[in-house]
Amino acid sequence: MSGSLAGLVDEIQACRRCADDLPHEPRPVLRVSSAARLCIVGQAPGARVHATGIPFNDPSGDRLRAWMGIDRDVFYDATRIAIVPMGFCFPGLDVGGGDLPPRKECAAHWRRRLFDELPDFDLILLVGTYAQRWHLGERAKCTLTATVKAWKEYLPVYLPLPHPSWRNNAWLKRHPWFAARLLPELRRRVTKVLEVA
Repeated sequence: MSGSLAGLVDEIQACRRCADDLPHEPRPVLRVSSAARLCIVGQAPGARVHATGIPFNDPSGDRLRAWMGIDRDVFYDATRIAIVPMGFCFPGLDVGGGDLPPRKECAAHWRRRLFDELPDFDLILLVGTYAQRWHLGERAKCTLTATVKAWKEYLPVYLPLPHPSWRNNAWLKRHPWFAARLLPELRRRVTKVLEVA
């Protein structure tokens, strides 16, 4: 990791901008390096990730790794895969028990600076609406379903995905094309990028 990237990561991990608005002590979670060729952009850490400090260290991460066709050792090798959520801290829970959206201040303050320091990734997985809207801008469709269904439009760099949460089981059942067509392409591209790395 370059000195400027390492310094920026230290700044992010020390960030307390939202401390007064969070129901817990801030704990920014990300994994980056100047060597990674693949980047996973998620929403924000959940409660389990907040407790461990390890991104996607939960059932959603298990499903995402299965979608990608890789194991935990490869997934957590920061020299191969960067993990950069839209919000670095767990935002807390809504009244229904689901995770709140990523804090907007996080992306506004850190995202551009961080991506200016990161390498040009060969593949960026955009997990969920927040990641898709920030990275694709006006190219994102009006819904997550429409954006994911149009995945070929964003290649070769971007590949939009739904969130791998169990809360999306019904979405996955309603859209069998995702498993039939997009997942094989996801695995093929992940394998190709990681072989080069």
